[in-house]
Amino acid sequence: MEYDPLVAPDPKEWLEMDEDRRVQMVLDYHLEAGIRIPKSYLHAIIHTIVENQAALGDETPVEQTLRRLMHEGLDRHDAIHAIGSVLINYVWNLMHEGVRPTDVSDSHAAYFEEVRQLTAQEWLTEYAAEEVEPRPGARKRRRRHPRSRGTA
Repeated sequence: MEYDPLVAPDPKEWLEMDEDRRVQMVLDYHLEAGIRIPKSYLHAIIHTIVENQAALGDETPVEQTLRRLMHEGLDRHDAIHAIGSVLINYVWNLMHEGVRPTDVSDSHAAYFEEVRQLTAQEWLTEYAAEEVEPRPGARKRRRRHPRSRGTA
């Protein structure tokens, strides 16, 4: 199995795979695509967590939100990034606000509610046209979002 964020992996196959293998596949995809990202390992972990949550289907709102964001004009890769932005903000808040073990389920509910409320337009407004570093020897490019293609 090769990872391509534009194509949903088979949920059963994805979840049966070792977690380290999933992260490595995400890293390999970005490397082979010539996409250099600061903190690429963290980026791959966030991708993997979002894919894991999507693969759980109706157990989380992630798969439904992923589909909705794509319907709103994002490609699947950008939809993963959009949900990942909610996830990383959630983790940052957990680290800085301190959550007691008894508060974790409430905290997860808040994260899932933020995922449900996320829109493509909201994400594009905050993150559109960010610079993407090419691998050595490749030409520099700007990340293209649906808005910049005139589709959103």
